[in-house]
Amino acid sequence: MMQNPQQQTTPRSAFPPPTSIRRLELESIPAGHIMRYWMTLAANGLGQAIRVPVMVAKGLHQGPVLGLTAAVHGNELNGLPVIQRLFQQIDIQQLNGTIVGVPVVNVPAFLGGTRAFNDGVDLNHIMPGKANGNNSQVYAHRIVDRIIRKLDYLLDLHTASFGRINAYYIRADMDDPVTAQMALLQQADIIVHNPPHDGTLRGAAEELGIHAITLEVGDPNTFQKGMIRSSLTGVHNLLIHLGMTQGEIDTPQTQTVLCQNSYWLYTDKGGVLEVFPNVIQKVKKGDYIANVRNIFGDIIQKYFAPEDGIVIGKSVNPVNQTGSRILHLGLVKE
Repeated sequence: MMQNPQQQTTPRSAFPPPTSIRRLELESIPAGHIMRYWMTLAANGLGQAIRVPVMVAKGLHQGPVLGLTAAVHGNELNGLPVIQRLFQQIDIQQLNGTIVGVPVVNVPAFLGGTRAFNDGVDLNHIMPGKANGNNSQVYAHRIVDRIIRKLDYLLDLHTASFGRINAYYIRADMDDPVTAQMALLQQADIIVHNPPHDGTLRGAAEELGIHAITLEVGDPNTFQKGMIRSSLTGVHNLLIHLGMTQGEIDTPQTQTVLCQNSYWLYTDKGGVLEVFPNVIQKVKKGDYIANVRNIFGDIIQKYFAPEDGIVIGKSVNPVNQTGSRILHLGLVKE
């Protein structure tokens, strides 16, 4: 049975201490166990290992392999407690199949409090990397080769970037019935139809035949209890749907808004930016959505919604250079 999210079915002392590995070998893990690992992927300039935390829950019975990844960007923190709490709540004796959790994918960025890898590259633009490439390419390749290719399904947890906030929303290929169902089970505020792009972890997984969706779980650099709770409910829904756990799928209190596509609006003047609509707020074509003031407080530019839509995310950083983001507009599917 799926447990109450407030309960821990497995006491902390029951988990074995983490062991060091270089590659995930699911077949060697005994059934009915939860394991923790430090996976060595690379080494820094002192020759010290750069190690990624990996958690595995292998049920007593056969079933699919579901993976959860978080912090592909180092400041995207909400996914970390989602994975931690899932492993605390799971009843390993009733689990069918295997759950793999990677609470921090981009370890150098996580330690540095940045989005990008330690060579300045966005890991989610270069997946699946290269075996003989530069620093970030090798790291990305080993993440995909040693962990991701072992999965049947993937939930990749992200958040907004610096200076922006997000609704709880999903990016998924809604033309694919499997990923569409995965997305709908998450009970997100918004789902954006978004086929996987080259360079993303989701895209690399799809190329390997792994059904994958991206969860955008709120804002960066923080833990948001409501977002974490909602995301965890969606994960449990998927586990039940896949037959990995028992229970009843939680039905959403509000209907998810489905968008056929989305895009960002950008400023064409620099100055102090103010964005008016809130996330999840619907806007009409011509609505006054933002302005830019000069440093003396005079409005030098106003911005209006170019068409009807819903606000998926927005800038909350007033310091605005020309070409900065205003808001992320979703076009609602009729």
